[in-house]
Amino acid sequence: MAAQRHLLALVFLGGMVGGIGLAALASAQRSAATPAPRSVAGRGELTAAERSVTSLFEEASPSVVYITSIALRRDLFRLNVMEIPSGTGSGFIWDEDGHVVTNFHVIRSGNRAEVTLADHSTWEATVVGLAPEKDLAVLRIEAPTDRLRPLRIGASSDLKVGQSVLAIGNPFGFDQTLTTGIISALGREIDSVDGVPIRDVIQTDAAINPGNSGGPLLDSAGRLIGVNTAIVSPSGGYAGLGFAIPVDTVNWVVPELIAHGQIRRPALGVELVADHATRRLGLTGALVGNVERGSGADRAGLRPTYRNRSGRWVPGDLIVAIEGDTVRSTGDVWLALERRAAGETVTVTVSREGRRVDLEVRLGEGGL
Repeated sequence: MAAQRHLLALVFLGGMVGGIGLAALASAQRSAATPAPRSVAGRGELTAAERSVTSLFEEASPSVVYITSIALRRDLFRLNVMEIPSGTGSGFIWDEDGHVVTNFHVIRSGNRAEVTLADHSTWEATVVGLAPEKDLAVLRIEAPTDRLRPLRIGASSDLKVGQSVLAIGNPFGFDQTLTTGIISALGREIDSVDGVPIRDVIQTDAAINPGNSGGPLLDSAGRLIGVNTAIVSPSGGYAGLGFAIPVDTVNWVVPELIAHGQIRRPALGVELVADHATRRLGLTGALVGNVERGSGADRAGLRPTYRNRSGRWVPGDLIVAIEGDTVRSTGDVWLALERRAAGETVTVTVSREGRRVDLEVRLGEGGL
């Protein structure tokens, strides 16, 4: 046993001696002349594609902002009201009046919002208008005009699958992040926060992650063509499927929000039955629940749902088309009316007692 202890001690000491020898060798080497760093190889000019992307980023990134939504919470022990961040996202400068565009879902859970510009200055924001059905919101900051760089506006009606696109945003809180890709598909449809479909959505493979929401999607000319709004991902991260609200929609919704705080639609003069109740009846369309007396729908003869003498509900007219566009839900009715004005007359096609009937309805002011 003693012999084993001596052997272990020798091994340990041998290791120490070896270590001391290595240290001495390293010290001797350091005392010698330090070799010069390797020379840097020249790379030549950036490619035309690289120059284009870097130039677009330098031009557009000052327009992209970081948005923090702040909520009020009460301390359960002290009963003090505290402000805590409830979400973050992206946005962009719309005009020199300080209007900022973002997604509705970025700010929906907050009581107020702050906007951080590309120069890292932070500004208190006021809510100007909300459009949950389009997942868009407009904020306003009181920043000097020389700090506001509005994006140039493009069009989405003439986009082609395969076009190059750029997304700038703040994924996971990392500000001023650029990703590139192509338009993967056009004409997609996604549901908004309140269940109304958003149509003609742009699908892209440019990396869009949590925090990119509300940021701009740009074409290769640096123009705004969409607002990044959603991803499809089992893990919650980038999976190659991102969606952007088309700029042609943004370009009419934002002025409405700035002027009126919401999207104004003309009214048919009806109340519609909830979609889930309509589906339980085995019907596809928008079921008329009530007709406002004296409205365009009333004058056109639309029939409401009612309860008969035996207490059974009798379905009224089922709206199946407006101006020839198929109606499958109440959201389709909203979409059919959003680009029309009060005073216009539209053809409303209903299913009534097993047959289709066309009715001419003069639109009124506001609502449905």
